[in-house]
Amino acid sequence: MTVCAIEMTTTAPFTISADGSYAARLAGEGEARYAERWTLAGPEPYAVPLPLAQPEEADSELLPLADGRVLIHRRVADRHAFVLLYPTGAAAGPRTGELQLGGVDAEEGVRVFLLPPAPDGSGAFAVAASDTATTLWQVAGCAFGPQRVARIPGRCSGGVWLDRSGRLLALDRELDGTVKAVAVDLGRGGEVSPLLQITEDSDDRLLLAEPDSGLLLIRSDAPGEPRLGWGVLGSSRPVRFPECLRLGEALPFAVQPGQALMPETCGVALWLPEGDIGLWRPADRRVFRLAAPAGWLGGAGMWSPQGRLHLPCTTAEVPCGIVGMNLPAAPPPPVRLDPPVRLDPPPPPSPRPVPLQQAPLAGRQ
Repeated sequence: MTVCAIEMTTTAPFTISADGSYAARLAGEGEARYAERWTLAGPEPYAVPLPLAQPEEADSELLPLADGRVLIHRRVADRHAFVLLYPTGAAAGPRTGELQLGGVDAEEGVRVFLLPPAPDGSGAFAVAASDTATTLWQVAGCAFGPQRVARIPGRCSGGVWLDRSGRLLALDRELDGTVKAVAVDLGRGGEVSPLLQITEDSDDRLLLAEPDSGLLLIRSDAPGEPRLGWGVLGSSRPVRFPECLRLGEALPFAVQPGQALMPETCGVALWLPEGDIGLWRPADRRVFRLAAPAGWLGGAGMWSPQGRLHLPCTTAEVPCGIVGMNLPAAPPPPVRLDPPVRLDPPPPPSPRPVPLQQAPLAGRQ
């Protein structure tokens, strides 16, 4: 499933595993924070707290794996430690087990963050980005602690998986004053190739990708201001910036999977600045605005292939709940009529506007 967790000011980040079976978040408040795992692959979701003797810091990152363990990234001075948490049974009651995976040293000014869950569900990757270079580390799913996978010139941010095998990764790289999304081939030792270049001077970031359909969700200032747009991986057509997506700081957080070769039919869920939810398809010319359910962990959700959006929510009455929303039916295709027969020659066509240049979103096999 294609999902994304967006950090809001009102709720802690909520991250869903690659297969949609588990999720994790920091629960509690103030100095009493602890990891909490949600089980989603069942008739009803339920949460399992994973507390330790020492509370977690508010900036700790969590990432659930497909086997039910939760990876936590903690910062201790200039060292970034990675630990797997899991529930264990004991005579005195449930306990939280810990498996130390090692750490990564980072100097001042180096930002270290976890990438979204890897498609295989067992591996996990972290990025250490400085002003001049970025190092990609595999921190789980490897034999001997964190292993360096690639070193990329420039400062990278973001992180989107482009395929189901976990070989192609997209990062937003800042180099020479501009930001361009690049593809990193982990099967070729971290080989870097261009992915997005709408104009030479524009900042072009990749926000989400859906490998089944090839749909890409993009933010770029090529139209004159930062705008949401969409394209298709492997297509030679230019990136499009629909007027209905002129939504300020709106962010896409989930894309409907399973729509092979049909990117126009994919449902996209958007977090809107007002706190509401927007539902949109590339084939539509409007965004359906819906009120967010009570207790929504804003910026998190996942689509079913059938077009149902599942949103995690927590309230005093229902501390672990999932609320479903259906994607409105697509409008019927326009009726095409045969043109009338004309005896006089038609007027010359009006000039067509030239679309923005787009470097090929080359399909990588």
